[in-house]
Amino acid sequence: MSSGDDRDASVKGDGLDTDSFELGNRHAERGEMEEAEAAYRRADEAGHGTAAAYAGLFAEARGDFDEAHDAYSRADERGDGFGALRLGLLAAARGDWDMAKDAYARADERGHEQPPFDPRSLRPKRPPRQDQPAAVADGRPAFANPVLIGAVTVLIAIIAVFLAYNANTGLPFVPTKELKVDIANGSNLVVGNDVRSGGFRIGVVSDMKPIRLPSGQTGAQLILHLDQNHSRVPVDSTATIQPASVLGTKYLDLSTGTSRQVISDGGLLPLGQTHVPVQFDDVFKTFDSKTRVAVQDSLTGAGDALTARGSALNDTISSLPPLFLHLQPVAKYLSDPSTNLTGFFDNLERFMGAVAPVAQANADLFTQMATTFAAIDKEPNNLQATIAKSPSTEAVSTESLKVQQPFLVDLTAFGKAMTPATASLNDALPAFVPAIQAGTQTLKHTPSLNAHLQQVMNA
Repeated sequence: MSSGDDRDASVKGDGLDTDSFELGNRHAERGEMEEAEAAYRRADEAGHGTAAAYAGLFAEARGDFDEAHDAYSRADERGDGFGALRLGLLAAARGDWDMAKDAYARADERGHEQPPFDPRSLRPKRPPRQDQPAAVADGRPAFANPVLIGAVTVLIAIIAVFLAYNANTGLPFVPTKELKVDIANGSNLVVGNDVRSGGFRIGVVSDMKPIRLPSGQTGAQLILHLDQNHSRVPVDSTATIQPASVLGTKYLDLSTGTSRQVISDGGLLPLGQTHVPVQFDDVFKTFDSKTRVAVQDSLTGAGDALTARGSALNDTISSLPPLFLHLQPVAKYLSDPSTNLTGFFDNLERFMGAVAPVAQANADLFTQMATTFAAIDKEPNNLQATIAKSPSTEAVSTESLKVQQPFLVDLTAFGKAMTPATASLNDALPAFVPAIQAGTQTLKHTPSLNAHLQQVMNA
């Protein structure tokens, strides 16, 4: 069979461990070791035990002993005697004699055949000594060349800077899934913050942009890059912005739902499934410079008020138990629903809301009242005389109101009777308006007419 026929057979036998394994043997017999290794690896992936052992030989020849150990272990688990033998040799080289003894026993029990190629032929022709660095053409060690050392150092620095610069969007060349999240407030999230689920990091915030919400307000849309292992996000999932520390660092907590439907790559988690709780920095913002000064003044005032009043404070504390004892029935009465204490505060709130617009006027009123009370304070006798005459004045007023009561009753009846006529004015006034406007112009000439008319009347 030619080399081209071998490649065709490789394609036809892909997925069949026996065909790929036999194809690898044929390549190895002809010295085509790269093709042989590829065929053995395909057979290994399909579950062939001896193929896994042969793939481990190639890895061991390259010096990748961890990969070789994994390949020999797969062959041993699949019952291959040669794989168990090579696993024992590798364990002995590492000094693990117990593992080597067990592996040799399994290899002896199963039996094995030698591969169709010499494993030593896979090693380099002139392997470099481990205790001596590689040499350049002139015989000097390669790492004794300052130009090479500088070039390697610069290359490592460039790679480190590149990885650090791209750390905000995740490691390069790592496959991720994109998820968009609409949220009412970015709440100091920045590009590069973690995306966590159950406390574990599953992605990163790669981008943010402002959007117009259905309410007309401006919100934020987060672009997330999630790891492939955690890329399945059900449609009923929720997202919350949480503080990572009291210093202000945030992360997005993604709580996965239970729906069988998942959000596709590049899909959107809507605004209704996101939440922004009150953040630490929002609470700290309340303590601005003015507030801090006011708190300091309050503490200073409280300290001054308690200074040298220790005995009075002790007396107050000692009198609190009787006070609380008498306060208990009062509190019980206030907590009773029939007291309607809630209604009292609701009405008090409405009253304050009505008074608030005229707060300045009330302030001016109290200012004027202060002036009035100052004047009264200067002449207390006049106030005393006014108070002394008030009972008789109120008695006269009471008798007067009794006399006025029939008049007020008739006035009420008259007002009720006038109500229909007053209501009809809305329809009648538009007809009178032109006449009134014309009469206004005519009245301007009335004085001169009256002057001439006066002469006529005199005559």
